[in-house]
Amino acid sequence: MMLETPRELSLMANSMRQDVVRMLLPAESGHTAGPLGMADVFSILFFHEMKYNAAQPKWEGRDRFVLSNGHICPILYAAMARAGFFPLEELMTLRKMGSRLQGHPSMHRLPGIENSSGPLGEGLAIACGMALSGKMDKSEWRVYCAMSDGEHQEGSTWEAVMLAAKYKLDNLVAVCDRNFIQIDGGTEDVMPLGDMAEKYRAFGWHAIEADGHDYDAMISALDEARATKGKPTMIIAKTVPGKGVSFAENNYKWHGVAPKPEEAAKALAELEAERKKIEQSEGLRETSSRGSKKIEAE
Repeated sequence: MMLETPRELSLMANSMRQDVVRMLLPAESGHTAGPLGMADVFSILFFHEMKYNAAQPKWEGRDRFVLSNGHICPILYAAMARAGFFPLEELMTLRKMGSRLQGHPSMHRLPGIENSSGPLGEGLAIACGMALSGKMDKSEWRVYCAMSDGEHQEGSTWEAVMLAAKYKLDNLVAVCDRNFIQIDGGTEDVMPLGDMAEKYRAFGWHAIEADGHDYDAMISALDEARATKGKPTMIIAKTVPGKGVSFAENNYKWHGVAPKPEEAAKALAELEAERKKIEQSEGLRETSSRGSKKIEAE
């Protein structure tokens, strides 16, 4: 499925936000703020940017997607279900015994998952290994890695940053969810990260800062990353944690809490009201800058 306009992408993000709320409710555990905040980014990646074939998850020409901050997997599962990797009904099995949809993704359970996750700070290193192998094989596929800002407090992340610069992995694009929260509070209170863009530039990367909810800005950033040669690219996507749900927005306490029935009902009502606004909006109907590009293998 290829979505070309910000309106289409915004509607997809809204659908996935509703999926996240619905799957977290019966799970009675999981993470709310991050998945809601990254819905727009995942909509762009899965329905505008990346090449893959849901019917053939191991298609060699696919772009590789690595989720480093695995706890936001509800939005990954929602994107994959909407893309056709598995039935939408399976989303309701999140975190259940025997489910393929675990609290952190497992590449051994669900086709289409490229890396198992759990401990933070490991995904970028995995993505570097994939990108380096792609370079060695002179492959055209690219590697996309979603990360949290909080895991930049871990040294393993910066080891991978250095490696990617050394080997000039310009087939690697990382997207950092810069939402300024983590489980214990604000990132700048727990362990200040400062100017992340300047840090990445100092380490030899091409760095772009963008509004993670602005479709034109994010698509432009991905285009810029594709055009950048000789350097990996970090896109620092500034997002609102809990986006779309008033009582969860910018509240770190929703980092790792699932909604109760009355909270889920309120969240879904707000998201449905937002959907109606999107459907009625004329300003989101224009074609995006990228234009048409097949997302699946022929």
